[in-house]
Amino acid sequence: MEKIAVFPGTFDPFTIGHEEIVRRAIKLFDKVIIAVGQNLAKKTLFNAEQRLSMVRDVFVDEDRVEVMSFDGLTVDFCHKTGANFLVRGLRTSADFEYERAIGQVNKAMRPEIETIFILTSPEHTPINSTIVRDILINKGDATQFLPKGINIKKYL
Repeated sequence: MEKIAVFPGTFDPFTIGHEEIVRRAIKLFDKVIIAVGQNLAKKTLFNAEQRLSMVRDVFVDEDRVEVMSFDGLTVDFCHKTGANFLVRGLRTSADFEYERAIGQVNKAMRPEIETIFILTSPEHTPINSTIVRDILINKGDATQFLPKGINIKKYL
């Protein structure tokens, strides 16, 4: 049976921290689906197509990474795609508490889906999409926080 993992997020924008988690997950799974979600509670800087395009640009040469859009419950998306694993990156203890609660609820709803936590490397701990988005909104240079495959000027 193929081991398929889903790495869900809004990815507004996709950062070097996200990229690192996916590249490490590829070593553990046969396929990683990056699920670009539509979170109606979040006001995004980039529209769904731009976010999908950015992530695809990063993994253009990686055939074991698929980039898809989704809405609704992540566990339902996992079920539809045949994924039995959810990958989440952890930067801080606050991330752990938040992700643990979600993981336990997901497990109650879909017992066949396991949540796997991957710790972010120390150098990526302070990086998150909200901070990078704020840099971009204020016309700052965020390139050091974005994967090399993303030409952010193309999207602004």
